[in-house]
Amino acid sequence: MPDISIPADGECKIEIFAKKDIRKTLHNGEWWFSVKDILEALTGTPDGTRYSRDLRRNDPSLGETWSEITVMLPFQSSRGVHDTTFINIEGIFRVIQSVPSAKAEPFKKWLAKVGFERLEEIQNPELAVKRAITLYRAKGYDDDWIDARIRNKASREIIVGEWDKRGMRDYIGMLTDTIHVQSFGISTNDHKTLKGLKGQSLRENMTPIELTLTTLGEQATTMIVRNTDPDTVHKHKLAAAQGGRIAGNARQEIEDVTGKQVVSRQNYLTEKQRENNAKLLPDPEVNKILDRILMR
Repeated sequence: MPDISIPADGECKIEIFAKKDIRKTLHNGEWWFSVKDILEALTGTPDGTRYSRDLRRNDPSLGETWSEITVMLPFQSSRGVHDTTFINIEGIFRVIQSVPSAKAEPFKKWLAKVGFERLEEIQNPELAVKRAITLYRAKGYDDDWIDARIRNKASREIIVGEWDKRGMRDYIGMLTDTIHVQSFGISTNDHKTLKGLKGQSLRENMTPIELTLTTLGEQATTMIVRNTDPDTVHKHKLAAAQGGRIAGNARQEIEDVTGKQVVSRQNYLTEKQRENNAKLLPDPEVNKILDRILMR
C-alpha cells in the first residue's frame, strides 16, 4: 500500500475502551477525549452528561477548574458536525480523583497507552496509517477497501478544515450533502437508506468505488475553494456542487462503460445488524430511491 499522508490537527477518531466508543480529537498537538464518553466508560453510567454535572456539584473545586481542563470542539460523525465537550489526559486524571470507580486503574493504563501511541505517531506518522490498516483488516475489510477509505479520511479532513477556517462550520453537513447529491444523484440520507443503515456510518459501508468518487468530489471541492476563496454560504454551496459534479461525471462514465450502477446496496454490516435494521427501515422508501436512481 502506498504511503499516505494524513492531517494532524483536527483529526477525529474513535478509541475503544472496555468495548465502549471514546470519541477523541487532536487539538493543539494533543489528544482530547469526550467527557461524556469517558465518564460512561469509567463508571458505567448511561448518561455521562448528567454524571458530569453531578460530579461538579459534589466537588466544587472540580467545578471551579472545569473551564481550564475542558474545551468545546467540533466533532465530525456520520450524522454531521456537533460541538462536544472534550478533556485532555491531564484533565481526565483530575476527574478520576473525584470518581469512585474500580475501573480507574485499567483506565489509567489505557490512557498511558494512548498517549504513548500518539507520541510514536508524531515521530512517525506512518504508524497511524498502519494502525488504521490493522484495525480495518481485523474487521474483515479487504486491502482495496482499506486503501480507498484511508485516502477518503484524508480528503475529508482537508475539506472540513477548509470549510471550518472560512466560517462554514455550521454548514458542513449541508455542503457535504451538496457534494454527495451531485456525485451520486441521491442524498446521503437516501444513500444510507438504500444500504439498509440505521445509525451506522455511510462511509464505513461504501464500496471502494463509492469511496473513491466521494474522495474525488471532496478533493475537487477543496481545489475550487482554495482557488476561488468563496466568502458566503451560497458561494460555498456552488463550489461544493461544482466539485460534486466532477465526481458525478466520472461516475456517469463508469456506468456508461460498465453498464452497471455505481451506487450499491452493498454494506459491511453484521448479520445481526442487518436483522435489526430491517425491522426499522421501510422497504417502500428503498424502492422509491431505486426508482429515482434508475430514472436519472
